[in-house]
Amino acid sequence: MTLALEKLREMGLSLPAPAQAIANYVPYVVEDGWIHVSGQLPLRDGAIAHAGLVGADVTVEQGYDAARLCALSALGHLAAAAGDLDRVRIVRVGGFVASAPGFTDQPQVVNGASDLLVAVLGERGRHARAAVGVASLPRNAAVEVEVLARLT
Repeated sequence: MTLALEKLREMGLSLPAPAQAIANYVPYVVEDGWIHVSGQLPLRDGAIAHAGLVGADVTVEQGYDAARLCALSALGHLAAAAGDLDRVRIVRVGGFVASAPGFTDQPQVVNGASDLLVAVLGERGRHARAAVGVASLPRNAAVEVEVLARLT
């Protein structure tokens, strides 16, 4: 068992089956040692776990959990792309938070993704990041996370 998978197991988590694309795109692309993971939604058992606007329908804590679920899905795609999460270095995370008017705590929400990636991958999980508020997201998801990684 790889170190990353062992860490997930210790956390009581397992990689979900990679979600299929919901439109005309692929879940990830590998090019010249780079892995681009398309935006992941907060799925639990195939359904959106947290829907609506953070700051109105969804709390910051629920948004954090949503971002964590997105990152877990991204790890599933990274494992499929790399064959082994121990070969992956996270370079950048883009976090999109469906935000109520005036909501400005997007960084705290996207920490759910960042914290999980660092917990699972250690230093290879530290990354550059954007945390952006948006009016809405596909399927009324509260959060969407995309990941850029490098094969090591």
